[in-house]
Amino acid sequence: MALPELDALLALERQGRRQGTGLTAPDVVGCWMLRQVWPRAGRRPLPLAAALLRSLGARLEIALGEGSGGLRLVNAVRLGGLELRFVGAGALGGGRPLLRFRFDRWQLGPAARPWLNQALPSPAARQGPFFALIGTGATEGGGRWLAARGRGGGLALWEVASAASACLGGDGDNA
Repeated sequence: MALPELDALLALERQGRRQGTGLTAPDVVGCWMLRQVWPRAGRRPLPLAAALLRSLGARLEIALGEGSGGLRLVNAVRLGGLELRFVGAGALGGGRPLLRFRFDRWQLGPAARPWLNQALPSPAARQGPFFALIGTGATEGGGRWLAARGRGGGLALWEVASAASACLGGDGDNA
């Protein structure tokens, strides 16, 4: 199967609201490259925004964290050898489920050794970002996709990175 179309994602979303998705932490672990975005109340994708973010190598890295059910997240863009990374923790909760997360620091510089590593203020309780997970599946090339709706209502579709070099790994603890 190729990447799903909007109608298929919306049907999965409706089903997930009624029955839950059944997704667990291992289902969302990966290095996810952004493929497409749709606005909150629109059927037309935002091709310019998606193309810009793809050209910057926009990615969401999700890894199992320490502790029970915790996740480590990195949201990053890259321009040449320079990378801007937001690093933090997250957890799945609820039947749908929601991936709630917070970024506790940002980093700038080469990914292996950022020049800047600054703390971020914590958002107020229940005002932090989240992704309402819609679904995940396989692509015809043996890859995977992940779809979710963000706090602001936009819908995003990611595909797992096919090349190991797309994600530099690490847990964001570079100093």
